[in-house]
Amino acid sequence: MRKLCFVLCALLAGSLAMAQNRGDIVKQADGYEWPTDPAVLQKLDQWQDLKFGVLMHWGIYATQGMVESWAICNEEWIRRPEGSVYEDYKKWYWDLSKVFNPVKFDPDQWADVFSKAGMKYMIFTTKHHDGFCMFDSQYTDFSIANGPFSNNPKKDVAKYVFDAFRAKDFMIGAYFSKPDWHHHGFWNPYYATPDRHPNYNIEKRPEWWKSYVDFTQNQLLELTTGKYGKVDILWLDGGWIEGDQVGLNDVLKKSRAYNPGMLSVDRTIQGPNENYQTPEQSIPKEQKNHPWESCITLTHSWGWSPNVTFKTSRKVIDLLAEITAKGGCLALGVGPTPEGLIEDRAIPILEEIGEWLGRCGEAIYSTRITKNYNDGDIWFNASKDGQTLYAIYALKDDENLPATLSWSGNLPKGGKVTILNNGKKVKATIKDGQVTLKLPKGMKQEPVALKFSI
Repeated sequence: MRKLCFVLCALLAGSLAMAQNRGDIVKQADGYEWPTDPAVLQKLDQWQDLKFGVLMHWGIYATQGMVESWAICNEEWIRRPEGSVYEDYKKWYWDLSKVFNPVKFDPDQWADVFSKAGMKYMIFTTKHHDGFCMFDSQYTDFSIANGPFSNNPKKDVAKYVFDAFRAKDFMIGAYFSKPDWHHHGFWNPYYATPDRHPNYNIEKRPEWWKSYVDFTQNQLLELTTGKYGKVDILWLDGGWIEGDQVGLNDVLKKSRAYNPGMLSVDRTIQGPNENYQTPEQSIPKEQKNHPWESCITLTHSWGWSPNVTFKTSRKVIDLLAEITAKGGCLALGVGPTPEGLIEDRAIPILEEIGEWLGRCGEAIYSTRITKNYNDGDIWFNASKDGQTLYAIYALKDDENLPATLSWSGNLPKGGKVTILNNGKKVKATIKDGQVTLKLPKGMKQEPVALKFSI
């Protein structure tokens, strides 16, 4: 035990020192606080090795192929059918729970598809803002385990999803919305619901607010204290409610007794419970030296939607190259269909990504940032020991591979470079700090990954 404590303390000291010393690479971003729990730091380092994950939004909104939850939020930017009456529409939306019946639900298919895509961690939406639970909660009947799907042996959906992905060695993440528009302690039916916030004065109705806080804590503990197995990431959405408002510290203390080192992602709430940051549908302009994740959809929508345009495999690989070079991970949003499968149109794209990663993943997985991380369409990563550099040429959808690649700095030792795509070793020309590399003829039209020492 003494030896273990020493190792963890050394890990903590090393991680904090790394956070400080990386100032020679990029300036520490405002608002991020490095964890002080050695187990959390260790888990965070393991998560940063994975680089590529999937974020799955699935709920009653899938029955209509519509945007998740937001149609029942009465804010100016929301669009509902012309002429609809808000309260009637809201009731119609709640009643989708009575028709949601994913009779083909196959979590093993999901896990197989995403494993073949080269993904290493998952985040599953256990509950979105509409309050509909994708797990058999004992604290509400508004869940997948009631209604048409209630007689299915897999009605406790989250349990079967988590189990299927654990069998494929994924790191397990539970998405959970702190706001719950269905709970009367958040949106009380006595008042109208003008926006996403609680629809009453919390100070004047403390008993209503307490019922919501107790409910939220109970559900979080329900998900993270044994019934659903080991949880690696608690991914909390709905940043207009802070974790402190629902007693997140108490929840984490109890949850981490079951899940040592579990990451807390109280997203957009800067502080000690946002163990990594989560820019949505975007990539930071510059490299960052703290943990972060871009969550970006494969289509334009988080949940499943018909008649959409998919990003190409080349586009996703290019995103992955830029994100990892800037120090982040990519959580790709893919929504299962109303029947409970990963859509056929998505599968070839994901398989192409996985096939590329099978040959070139060394340039992505377990890498860390390096000072000179970008030159035009070329992005650079480093091995964790800093002894090897990787360069990825991000080939755009409408381009063909050029005959040569060139960049400044990051000079290959002896001009020796290995092309990970095909395993061929080539000689680069180095002159006045400029590297020029002639690509072999007949290469596949895809992003190019290179490996070299400097």
